[in-house]
Amino acid sequence: MVIWSHPVKADLRSIHDYIAKNSPFYAKKVVQDIREKTDILNTPPKIGNKVAELNDETIRELSKYSYRILYEISSQKIEILAIVHKRKDFKADN
Repeated sequence: MVIWSHPVKADLRSIHDYIAKNSPFYAKKVVQDIREKTDILNTPPKIGNKVAELNDETIRELSKYSYRILYEISSQKIEILAIVHKRKDFKADN
């Protein structure tokens, strides 16, 4: 089961709102495509790459457009941890 936390949902809304300033159509499409990308996590969840900055087998990422979708695999769930723009210095936030 894929779980989206409230902060990650808020991040997704922020992405939508930012893109919608120029194109409401593409804002909706990007958000929809990011959500759909995570559907593949139900089986097998290790389909994504390990997050190089963390070197942890349980934290992995998928890529869609210019975003990294970070998620954690546990025995009972897959939790989306963050959606981060690829240009962001992720390591600086750790």
